Amino acid sequence: METLARALDAIDGHGYGAYKRIEGSYALPGCTLFVDHVQGDPYASPSRIRVRVPQELAQLPLEFLNDRVRHIAINDFLARAVQEAIPEPSSSGSGKSGRLFVDAGHQEVLERTAVVTTRDWVEARIEIGLPANGRRINAREARRLLITSVSEIAARALTWARIDDEAARSFVRIVEQQEQIRAQLADRGLVTFVGDGAVLARESGVSDRPRAGAIPFTSPASMKVELTLSDGTTVSGMGVPCGVTLIVGGGYHGKSTLLQALQNGVYPHIPGDGRERVVTRHDAVKVRAEEGRSIAAVDISPFIRELPGGSTATDFSSDDASGSTSQAASILEAIEVGAQVLFLDEDSSATNFMIRDGRMRALIAPEQEPIIPFVERVRELFDEHHISTVLVMGGSGAFFDAADNVIKMVDYVPADVTEDAKRIVDAFPTGGTSSATPPFSTSSKRAPVVESIDPRGQGGRARIDAHDRSRLRFGAESLELAGVEQLVERSQARAAARAIYFAARRFTTSGMNVGAMMLELEELFDANGLDIIGPGGADGRHPGNLARPRRFEIAACLNRLRSLRMEIET
Repeated sequence: METLARALDAIDGHGYGAYKRIEGSYALPGCTLFVDHVQGDPYASPSRIRVRVPQELAQLPLEFLNDRVRHIAINDFLARAVQEAIPEPSSSGSGKSGRLFVDAGHQEVLERTAVVTTRDWVEARIEIGLPANGRRINAREARRLLITSVSEIAARALTWARIDDEAARSFVRIVEQQEQIRAQLADRGLVTFVGDGAVLARESGVSDRPRAGAIPFTSPASMKVELTLSDGTTVSGMGVPCGVTLIVGGGYHGKSTLLQALQNGVYPHIPGDGRERVVTRHDAVKVRAEEGRSIAAVDISPFIRELPGGSTATDFSSDDASGSTSQAASILEAIEVGAQVLFLDEDSSATNFMIRDGRMRALIAPEQEPIIPFVERVRELFDEHHISTVLVMGGSGAFFDAADNVIKMVDYVPADVTEDAKRIVDAFPTGGTSSATPPFSTSSKRAPVVESIDPRGQGGRARIDAHDRSRLRFGAESLELAGVEQLVERSQARAAARAIYFAARRFTTSGMNVGAMMLELEELFDANGLDIIGPGGADGRHPGNLARPRRFEIAACLNRLRSLRMEIET
């Protein structure tokens, strides 16, 4: 402590760059402080520090470290405890002066780098705006932050004696229960589960918190299932079977709200979120139309027979894709990396990609329409490839013929109207499909050219960051990720970009296809955590602002790189 105090006093009033002199490690009361990186300017990205408490002081129950799910959950809980322990800045100063940041997340529980726990120590990774007046060092305020505040954060948030034991155990237990539900879905022939009493509606379009007074979910009797947890208790709710499921209903009755909950159910949720019992298989992917996105050598021929101007649909590339070609590519890219469940909403889909009614087929001859609409493929996807679809439709009954289950939402209350839909099919036949279609192929032969995945600028430094969840900087490129809806946090987007760069450096020669690359990344993350993709590599000097994305979101970011080139295996 005295060493750091003296070092700060020695640079008081100096130019901001003198802060570089304090990089290193320091013993503080009850913890060790590591100053890993100092920002070059008070207006630049914050400095990065770590605070570590030895286990003999932290006394973290080792039971949390013996199981992967528990380990992720307790780290997430502790990151939120660190956030609560951070004091309000007492001085404005220049730029980010006096501000402390930790990546504690929102409603989802994710594997994070913000807090790391081992059998030897507990560590929080924090960003800090080192204090300055103008561009001059404010050593007095720096001492308060780096010594007093950091020591208190360590004591309050990383020492078990100061942590609410009951709240921590409840948090971990609820996350465990969600994963226990998820583990049963495939064996029960389900793609997703919505527990009775779940609160699906959100506070607003910009807030993911539960809406006060929202109607609790009640399962239709015909779709009710019971799942047993490890402690012997059972949970009941709606089980959505594998196959083709439609969610229908009038506008503003909860169709898209239900789908949003299902697609976000691939992640556990915190206690009090309302969606703790909304659990979806990990291999479910939401797809939509994204007009203007780039596409690199995707075989979209299952949906597009041929393209004007001689372009080939079996090796389709575009810098400015249409709604239909972008949605076709997104489906095939998801399947390429192992998606077994597709979520779609008509509101975010290209109409000409989804359906073509009998009148349009009568007017436009099959040979004049290159698009094979999704309605003509959805049944085959499940029957031949075991890929299920959950689809929101409010304006067309075209999918009734293909549906195994039809759920009608009325005032946020679901009803099973499958038999009604089948009677309507018999009463109002659609007239068949437009023409015979070739078999749907899910094989992929795309291998990224690793030289095309390079975010380094002048001086060889990689420029990677996420402006927010939906905008990513990768070298000179700016990626728009609004269409990657299951990327729920900025720290996930940042991690996805770093994962792409890591893959390009690790797999230094081209030839590995996208699916194999994503699976190998997953195995590396399972074995080593996310530290291996941080700027400091695996040496522990991690910025602490990464949260793990699934392989589907990593692949989605890769596929949206405009610089990306692919080799096609023969």
